[in-house]
Amino acid sequence: MTDQKYARDYTRPELMITACSREIKNGERVLIGVGLPLLGAMLAKRTHAPDCKMAYETGSFDSSPSRTPFSVVDADLVPRAVHAGQLTDIMALYLQRGFIDVGFIGGAQVDKFGNLNSTCLGDYFEPNVRLPGSGGAHDFGVFARRSLIVMIHEKRRFVEKCDYVTTPGYLNGGNSRYEAGLPEGTGPAAVISTLGVFRFSPDKKEMYLETYHPGVTVDSIKENVNWDLKISPIVRETEPPTEEQIRIIRELDPDGFFLRRGEYNKRIRAQAENMGWI
Repeated sequence: MTDQKYARDYTRPELMITACSREIKNGERVLIGVGLPLLGAMLAKRTHAPDCKMAYETGSFDSSPSRTPFSVVDADLVPRAVHAGQLTDIMALYLQRGFIDVGFIGGAQVDKFGNLNSTCLGDYFEPNVRLPGSGGAHDFGVFARRSLIVMIHEKRRFVEKCDYVTTPGYLNGGNSRYEAGLPEGTGPAAVISTLGVFRFSPDKKEMYLETYHPGVTVDSIKENVNWDLKISPIVRETEPPTEEQIRIIRELDPDGFFLRRGEYNKRIRAQAENMGWI
């Protein structure tokens, strides 16, 4: 991309959206929710992956919304959809049959083998905090050909071992995921955090740092991980977004509903947060 003009004025969420979009290949079927992964998929579709198909767990497949949806139950996901069904259609007919290439997920904790916790903090029977639970996250992590984890990066979230495994990554590392009976060739491909992008080693399946975001150091990332994080021998700075990518992202979210840019209706945003949409 040496002929591209890189943007100088961009935010960390916009960088993460760009990083999400780069993980999507043309023609792939992508299962997404809302927020940054949704904008990442829409950016990919408008740039290098025009033939990717977006699926939403509430039942819509390959829709062409006239605007950026506010949630997975947004009515604008129904018109022009190739398949407008229900949750069981997407989960059973697409995901569990192995027809989804990429699934975006997140959680309260991620460990060094890519396991995710969205169930509880502390002991399951006497937790310090009870979390919302799996939803579709377990199925996403089990059946998608590869999963992409998008996380806010805090030391308390990047743990050596999750308090509870809601969504299996590579379990105990090595071949343990497939020995447990999960589909061969599936598993987390990357973790995109607010500090960097992480991958998993091909043998031990342990997370390592591939790129650090501009303004972040390798040492600061290691300080915010609760294990001895491995670093790629060719670790580098995350490639910044181009001017065109930033233009598209801001056109997709002109009022800053997801990007939190500019002025927007605070009452509507508060309602959306209460509903768990953002």
